[in-house]
Amino acid sequence: MGDLARHRGKRNKLVKLLIEKGIRDREVLKAIGKVPRHLFIDSSFEEFAYQDQAFPIAAGQTISQPYTVAFQSEKLALSPGQKVLEVGTGSGYQAAVLCEMGMKVYSIERQKELFDATRPLLQKLGYTLYTKYGDGYAGLPNHAPFDGIIVTAGAPEIPKALLQQLKVGGRLVIPVGTNVQKMKVLIRKTEKDFELQDHGDFRFVPMLHDKNH
Repeated sequence: MGDLARHRGKRNKLVKLLIEKGIRDREVLKAIGKVPRHLFIDSSFEEFAYQDQAFPIAAGQTISQPYTVAFQSEKLALSPGQKVLEVGTGSGYQAAVLCEMGMKVYSIERQKELFDATRPLLQKLGYTLYTKYGDGYAGLPNHAPFDGIIVTAGAPEIPKALLQQLKVGGRLVIPVGTNVQKMKVLIRKTEKDFELQDHGDFRFVPMLHDKNH
């Protein structure tokens, strides 16, 4: 299943829809317009790949709806060449969008089934990034600090380890809550001080702590 003209046409419509929904960042919109989302989901959903909705993927997880991916990417407020940590590689779609935006992407996934499927897919599609199988709550301290950190699952609280891995001036974009999450943006102002922004309700699968279960 390649990337055909009909797929590109559907992506253009999706970009227009995201603009209508309030996404303004040109780099985000350009990336959404380039990434072949249909290759990141089960082929049985291919016809619906460019609708603005989430779909189930392996290991009981989901691929986020494009609006959520665009919204989180926009809230990172990063420039090409900056370093971003993604917690929850999942299908690989969000990572691909960040790569298309020109970021240096580091991504961690705790579901072995997803990690084993997503890593070769991203390589096959020509995306260069660092991927690791591990516990997202711990982040990647050996590669810190990061200009931005994006969490793609609902966290019951904000992991302290992730805050510590942010550069001063960096942003953590994370959905916090159980059944419904509040999208939080934390901006590191100094070594000790963070500014907290709240950006409304979203629904994510839960962020799981222990990678062995």
